[in-house]
Amino acid sequence: MLEVALHQLAVSPDMRENLARVLSLLERSDADLSVFPEYLMGVPPGGLTAEYVESAAEPLEGEFVGSIADKTRERGLAAVVHVYLREDDRVYNAALLVDRGSVRAVYRKIHLFDAYGYRESDLFAKGSEPVVVSLGSFTVGLAVCFDLRFPELFRAMALRGADLFVVPAAWYRGPYKEEQWLALTRARAHENAAFLVAVDQTGPLFSGRSTVVTPMGHALLDLGQEERSVSVILDPSEVKEAREKVPVLSLLRKELYRAWYA
Repeated sequence: MLEVALHQLAVSPDMRENLARVLSLLERSDADLSVFPEYLMGVPPGGLTAEYVESAAEPLEGEFVGSIADKTRERGLAAVVHVYLREDDRVYNAALLVDRGSVRAVYRKIHLFDAYGYRESDLFAKGSEPVVVSLGSFTVGLAVCFDLRFPELFRAMALRGADLFVVPAAWYRGPYKEEQWLALTRARAHENAAFLVAVDQTGPLFSGRSTVVTPMGHALLDLGQEERSVSVILDPSEVKEAREKVPVLSLLRKELYRAWYA
């Protein structure tokens, strides 16, 4: 079993204020894993800008990640957090799994949000590698927001052993955006017979609706559009049962697909 806490937040432009909120939530949580949304370091009122990202970005050794790592060590728990990760002359949109004081996984967002008039590729460098990591009785695959529109990434993580997808998001509001969010989160879970935990920002810019989806595609919860923290217990036996009922991973025709993408 794994207890997962979803923390749906409306993040402010003030990075220190946001960090203090994260540390406070971790202090009060008894869940094995706490999950926070994308753009956790901060976002200006009109949306993310290159100037803001440049001023906020930090390396893994910076105060933001270091403080969270210290708190997870103190509390004996894990967290998935999102950062603007500075590496040499590049900044990545990155999700981290921090486990009892150690950064155990760094996922650099592969599919940047260049849609609906936004261009994340003007703000961030592109990642290139799927990331999976063991946590308790699960193998966690990390993705971020717009990645939900690319089933190839989730299938690649499932084939590397992932049975729990964790997806921080800042899903901008707009026509049909909530319907798309709900459809995509369910599809990515069920087509791989895996759990999916997606934690979105809320507030004036973002859609909320954070959710947990079972391997059979059933949404266990929907956090609506208020700031909320909710915990749920995930049972790995549900993955085994789903993959026996719907053995999609063992029925793949991988020898055919490469030619189709040529």
